[in-house]
Amino acid sequence: MATENKLHFWRRNAKVPGRFLKDTPKTNVVNIKSKKPSTFHEFARSTNDAWDIDDEEDNDFFAPPHPSSIPAQLHSKPQTPRLKVSKHSTDAEPQPQPLNRLEPVSTELCQDQLRIDSEPTNGRVVKSNSDAQLNSNTVRGTLQKQQSLPVRPVIPLVARISDQNASGAPPMTVREKTRLDKFRQLLASPNTDLEDLRKHSWSGIPREVRPVTWRLLSGYLPANMERRDQVLQRKREEYFGFIEQYYHSRTDEHHRDTYRQIHIDIPRTNPLIPLFQQPLVQEVFERILFIWAIRHPASGYVQGINDLVTPFFVVFLSEFVEEDVENFEMAALPLETQRNIEADSFWCMSKLLDGIQDNYTFAQPGIQTKVKALEELVSRIDEDVHLHFKKCEVEYLQFAFRWMNNLLMRELPLRCTIRLWDTYQAESEGFSHFHLYVCAAFLIKWRKEILCMSDFQGLLMLLQNLPTIHWGNEEVGLLLAEAYRLKYMFADAPSHYKR
Repeated sequence: MATENKLHFWRRNAKVPGRFLKDTPKTNVVNIKSKKPSTFHEFARSTNDAWDIDDEEDNDFFAPPHPSSIPAQLHSKPQTPRLKVSKHSTDAEPQPQPLNRLEPVSTELCQDQLRIDSEPTNGRVVKSNSDAQLNSNTVRGTLQKQQSLPVRPVIPLVARISDQNASGAPPMTVREKTRLDKFRQLLASPNTDLEDLRKHSWSGIPREVRPVTWRLLSGYLPANMERRDQVLQRKREEYFGFIEQYYHSRTDEHHRDTYRQIHIDIPRTNPLIPLFQQPLVQEVFERILFIWAIRHPASGYVQGINDLVTPFFVVFLSEFVEEDVENFEMAALPLETQRNIEADSFWCMSKLLDGIQDNYTFAQPGIQTKVKALEELVSRIDEDVHLHFKKCEVEYLQFAFRWMNNLLMRELPLRCTIRLWDTYQAESEGFSHFHLYVCAAFLIKWRKEILCMSDFQGLLMLLQNLPTIHWGNEEVGLLLAEAYRLKYMFADAPSHYKR
């Protein structure tokens, strides 16, 4: 039974995570006898990317469920009041509802209101926690107030970027203030001690100093303070020199396919965050990815690289934005600032990819090696989970390929990715080596849920939809601590690493 589920899961299952169910009649599917893939290319041809949206589904994905929920602020002025998310539902801004659902007001008003509040709004279910009895005058007054407010999108929790030091958060504790002062002291020295900076960055970088710290740890900025402005100016001019030299060739026959794939993938990058749906931001990403691709012909552009730009872009943008970054209008910034953010994002992403480029060359050998290493590591640290995968005929490549290709960015909210990358940049080989132990710790984190699933289909759907929506810095800190423990035990003990 497990074998049959495995053979037809990717092509036939209508509940593949990341795809929307359609009310269309089922078509007859001809059973094709398939063999177990023995190479990466056979595996790739026999599966579909469950998280890539087909071209025919683009309209369904981005179409709002109701005209009243259209994100009007994408083209509005930046002075529009920003959405504030409160911990209590009674403090949140109510969403306007169709008038014909509330008229006439009957004696069962409370029940009607609860039914309305329980219906999907902007793709999520909102339930009222208020026990107060509403009279008809209150409802009419609320409706009038709702109709007068500007329509703004509801940012799901998974798409929230703000961390513990963002605007609207509680004041910093004494410990946090002390850490921030220490970072500022290190960064202000004539020659920054990079080893000391890495040591302090491992447990997280304060939001206020994260942009300059990331530039230093990635190797983009020199440790000598006197040289920094000169280097920044030279590298930014060099990047826009590449734009003038190469970007016009995107329509040439030789580069047309590369540019087309980039153009298709960018709207799918963090689709729940309005910032990344702005045409101006998407043009920035297109230039960054295209220039990187033609300057690295050994790999070119590969799907998944588009995700790796977003943390750098958000961090460097936050240097100039005090409000919620998710809703910020990029056009509100001066042109020079926009250009600086774009150039810095390009160079820092390039530094990252220099260390993991074998993940994206032909046949992606780096990823295959890391997935095999993950399998061997899990077999040593949790044999029960490893044998359970064997019993259900689940291959590590079927779920861990994306973990390596996207550096867990599809598994974690963006705010958690930014915190994770604080530590990756503090590690000497964080993205290429330490990431393996983070993946192992991440997998074992869900061992109880994994062992409860007894079929192939259930396991794959769990592993590709792990419930991390509520994760924050605390959960990421625990994950990194466990990964460090595994690295300490196995990294320098090859005999323990293998059976």
